[in-house]
Amino acid sequence: MTMTLDDVRAMAQAIRAEVGKAIVGQEETVDHLLVALIAEGHVLLEGPPGTAKTFLAQCFANALGLDYGRIQFTPDLLPGDILGSNLFNFQTSQFTLTRGPIFCDLLLADEINRTPPKTQAALLEAMQERRVTLDGETHALPDRFMVVATQNPIENQGVYPLPEAQLDRFMFKLLVPYPSAEEEAAIVTRFGERQGPPRPAEFGVTAVTDAAKLGAASAALKGVTVAQEIVDYVVRLVRATRESGDLSSGASPRAAVILANAARARAALDGRDYTLPDDVKALAIAVLRHRLVLSPAAEIEGREVETLVNELVENTEAPR
Repeated sequence: MTMTLDDVRAMAQAIRAEVGKAIVGQEETVDHLLVALIAEGHVLLEGPPGTAKTFLAQCFANALGLDYGRIQFTPDLLPGDILGSNLFNFQTSQFTLTRGPIFCDLLLADEINRTPPKTQAALLEAMQERRVTLDGETHALPDRFMVVATQNPIENQGVYPLPEAQLDRFMFKLLVPYPSAEEEAAIVTRFGERQGPPRPAEFGVTAVTDAAKLGAASAALKGVTVAQEIVDYVVRLVRATRESGDLSSGASPRAAVILANAARARAALDGRDYTLPDDVKALAIAVLRHRLVLSPAAEIEGREVETLVNELVENTEAPR
């Protein structure tokens, strides 16, 4: 199956419309999820409780028609609870693999920072190589494997910071804000009279695509050109994070590759076969915010990573 960029754009519009049947607002978040989906990346959603992070992931999975799995991360969660294990079958006198919930297309890692780093590390190989190793044997994950993780930034008890290696596996870190007054009124109107937790199917959210079409959409990215001027711009921007006195740790070359690929995906979703500096600018904060570490002096001054990234984008010369 092959898809043109117009087909990719039409598919993205259909997914947005389907998710919009249940989700009020959050258009930018949905757009970033689509970019990560087509670019085969993972997403970390951070926001206060009650901002529909989990429900958004559920609706997104329903609209994609993918095999959906969910892990509720807790302090007592073990790596085997995620990956599965080899259990001895007394009838056959052989070990058989009992697959964990990670064997799915789209995995919701709910409140990922509630489990210790040892358990979080169970996702490292899966997110980077789309495979897991159990007792020395490697098992492949689906080609469309994608992690959408959530975390709550408010609480500081009973949570564990995500290791740098874990954060670097995420293409985007997206901040889910509170809705506007108009959006909140629409949410109350839509959900205020119902009982129990919302389900995507109740709002008519159904699959408008499938794994084969999504694979074809990702393959269509090969037809999107990233001009050398855009490559140089991405490199200058990423290297500027390592030269900033306000940052004690800048972005890695992996961040530059991810930013360029994300820009290609954004162009494809817009139906373009070429990338623009605006594609890079629009995605820079989402790609870089979780990869940068403020210097002690910048922390004392109350600086924010997002503000610094904006300054770097403004001060880095973009191709005309």
